[in-house]
Amino acid sequence: MIQVIGSSTKAPRLRLRGLWSGVGVALVALVVVLSLMPRPPDLGIEEGDKLGHVLAYFTLMFWHAQLHPDRHARIVLAVAFIALGIGLELIQGVTGYRNPDAVDALVNTLGVALGWAAAPPRTRHALAWAEQSFLRKG
Repeated sequence: MIQVIGSSTKAPRLRLRGLWSGVGVALVALVVVLSLMPRPPDLGIEEGDKLGHVLAYFTLMFWHAQLHPDRHARIVLAVAFIALGIGLELIQGVTGYRNPDAVDALVNTLGVALGWAAAPPRTRHALAWAEQSFLRKG
């Protein structure tokens, strides 16, 4: 039985953990590519890039929190994702075609915080739910 809401940090057993971890690595790579490409996608809304930053870093933290439920691992992940966001902003400054933006680094950090806040045990364990829904036996 999967715990949906509660205070336990025990993660459900994931049968596709390797796949989910691979997707997590791909998400990090996608954020790096989008952050360093000359012309990132335009969301077509004013300040859409800020929304993109929040969504990207929310997704990174939320996804990886599914795989690493204990507090220490999540602290390490949060610090790593915040450092990634700051580092990519600094690297943009030396590309010659992108400009660093301190506000983007702050928005990235907000995304990490929101991803942590939305992760289990406060919400349903999305990866376990996906496995239960799509890999039912018999």
